[in-house]
Parts: sequence; structure tokens; C-alpha cells
Amino acid sequence: MNSLSYLNHELVKFPSPELALTDPNGLLAIGGDLQPQRLLNAYYEGIFPWFNENDPILWWSPDPRAVFVPGSMKVNRRLIRDIKKRDWQFSVNLAFKQVIHYCAQTRMENEGTWITADIEQAYTRLHTQGKAHSIEVWDKGCLIGGLYGLAIGQVFCGESMFHLQSNASKAAMMMLHQHLLAHQFKLIDAQVVNPHLVSLGAKALKRSDFINLLKRFRDTEVDPLTWQPKQVHLDL
Repeated sequence: MNSLSYLNHELVKFPSPELALTDPNGLLAIGGDLQPQRLLNAYYEGIFPWFNENDPILWWSPDPRAVFVPGSMKVNRRLIRDIKKRDWQFSVNLAFKQVIHYCAQTRMENEGTWITADIEQAYTRLHTQGKAHSIEVWDKGCLIGGLYGLAIGQVFCGESMFHLQSNASKAAMMMLHQHLLAHQFKLIDAQVVNPHLVSLGAKALKRSDFINLLKRFRDTEVDPLTWQPKQVHLDL
């Protein structure tokens, strides 16, 4: 029987994602906090927070789930030609705080954002613990695009992206795919299925199938140098 659970500040265990509501799709629990251990427990079980400012914390596990296999992003020739014309540089984990702040700021200007100040602080704490990571795109020393998310074993849980120049966020996605493929990651969780993600190559996976894959890959150790802050090169 599907039901909505209420979390307190003491217990960090989540109910099974299979108990999530169907309307709204995937809403599983309400309450709790954004402490690092609770967030890590959530992602470990295929759950993520998503709520508006001044609302209580809402926890979700939608069905179906949007996923990519690293390297499966659809990249058309026009996009490749456009990026080749630009002298952009790429990096990993060199500007996490700036990336998450830009993700919040650009969404707020365009459509509103769930990346509140509390979310920024919470994921920045995870970054300092080596759990949350960013991909950056630079143009002549200026940050013009990027994305961030969490690494759970061989699964990367994408959270948000931004661009200040056309195609910079897509370039960040391309860099992410290349980086994860090189380091033997098996899955990218893109959360909620939408036409934009599908156009980039995301697949809609039944929640139960996603959870099974997550359980298969979440405890695998990856190379500790995978997320060492550094400049990287996008092969086109």
C-alpha cells in the first residue's frame, strides 16, 4: 500500500521507494533534514530531495526514472561543430561552489529554483566530504557552464546544470559522460523523465529496475583519483 511517511530529526532511515505515491509521482516522505548522512542514505536507496523554498523537505523516488549509460548521450554534428569552434576549457571539481550557485541563480531568473540556500550549503558539505562533484566549462578563465551531482559507487546522481553561453551545459554533459566512461561508472541517474533529457539520450527505466541496478553498482569502489580537482580535456 502506497503511503506518505513523515521523518523526524533522529531517524535517518527511509521507507522503501516502492511505497512512494503515484500522485504526485514518486513522493515518498516529508520532513527530516539535509544533514550529510541523511542525504547519502537517501541517494543510496534511490531517493532525492526536491522542494521549493519555505516548503517542508520533500523526498522523491519517481517511477519511471530517467537514466543514461555513460557514453550514451546523443550528440549531433552541429553541436560538435559548435564546440570545436570555441576555445573552451574543462575541469573537474575546481569550482563546485560556483557551479551550484550558478545553477540556483540561473534557474531562479528563468523559472524558479529548488536549489535554496540550505540546499547549496548541504551539497557543499557533501563536496567537502568527497561525495558531491562538479564539471566546469570555462571560456578565457570565466566559468560559463557546468553541472553537479553525487557519486554513489559506480552511479553518478545528477542534480542540476547551468550555462551562460549557448551549449555550455551540453558540453558539460559530454565531459561528464567521457569522464565517467573513462573511470568505469555504470549509470547516470537523471531523476525525472522529460523531453529534453530524452532528446539527449536518456532512457525511462522502471523504478524497480533502476533500484536493482543501483544496488548492483552502489557499493563498488572507484579509483580515488577520479574526482581529484584537475583540468580535463574533452575529446571530440
